[in-house]
Order: sequence, then structure tokens, then C-alpha cells
Amino acid sequence: MAVTKVYIVYYSLYGHVDTMAREVLRGASAVEGVEATLWRVPEMLSDLILQKLKAPSKPNDVPDIRPEQLVEADGLIFGFPSRFGMMPSQLKAFFDATTGLWASQSLAGKPAGIFWSTGFYGGGQELSALTTITQLAHHGMLFVPLGYTFGKGMFEMDEVKGGSPYGAGTFAGDGSRQPTELELQQAFYQGKYLAEVTKKLKG
Repeated sequence: MAVTKVYIVYYSLYGHVDTMAREVLRGASAVEGVEATLWRVPEMLSDLILQKLKAPSKPNDVPDIRPEQLVEADGLIFGFPSRFGMMPSQLKAFFDATTGLWASQSLAGKPAGIFWSTGFYGGGQELSALTTITQLAHHGMLFVPLGYTFGKGMFEMDEVKGGSPYGAGTFAGDGSRQPTELELQQAFYQGKYLAEVTKKLKG
């Protein structure tokens, strides 16, 4: 049986998205015949700036990805912290470097999902996904939203919860809040869901 490759490509400054990405990875890896891999978008900030921002060191078990490596994947999931309702400059610069892939439409037809972290309720739990879909559309990728397939977890009202029909999400607050168990469950589910869709399309 042919292996279905799913790449989880993300940028994380303070670790919230990294935590979510690892659950997405676990979910995708739970699907038989799927090989899921974590990839990090290259950092653009200098060590001095990162130090001033009090950003933790990047984990050493996740390699940086080059734009041309995206073609190796059968399915893609992009994760990022929101900046004013949009992806951060690191991920935007990465997409800007995919011009050659756009010109050849090498990513057309590949299923893709999105997950994110925002500061607060006004931080773009839906807008961040909407503004990112433009990148997928120009490449001809197939956006795979969760809809309400996550079930009752989508309707949780008794606790603070990120995410939306567009994908899994978390709130970072002032930085001290970490993804909750429910948010991590949704991240796991998204990885599994997109992997299943990717495998089905490849088959």
C-alpha cells in the first residue's frame, strides 16, 4: 500500500502553536498508511530580537522547510500565531517564496488545512483562517475545513475554547495560557481528519 504523506508546516514564537502542531501530528499519524512530518517555517527575527521578546529556544527536533519540499506532500496543514487577524510575516515570507510552485501549479489539488493561536477573542479565530485561504486558493489547493465534524466539542460554552469550523485554535492570552485539553483534542482530530481526507483523495 502506498504511503500517504502529510506535512504539518508551522511557525511558533512562544510555543503555543508548537504544542498544537504536535497534537495535529499525533492525529495524522493515527491513520493507517499515513506518514506525518513536522516542519518549521524559517525564522526571520534575529537572535537579539528574539531575546528581547523573551521567546523560548526553538525545539531542535523540527527541521526548517524549503518551499520546494511542499510538493513531496500529499496533504498539508499550516499552523501559525495570528498577527492582527492574519498570518505572521514569517509564514507570509515563506508563501511569497513559493512563486515557482504557483507558476507551475505544483500544489494544485493538494488538500490543506489551517490551525492557529490568537491572543484574545478579538484576535481572529475565524479571520486568521479566512485571510490565509487566499494563499491556498492561488496555488489551487483544496481547503479542508473541519465544519462541525468535531461534534459536541464545537458547541462548548462552559470553558474558553479556541477553534472554529475553519480549523483548530487556541488562545494564548498574555502568553501564560496554554492549549487546553479540549483544544488539543480538536488539534488531534484535525490532524486525523485531514489525513483521512488526503488518503481518500490519493486512493
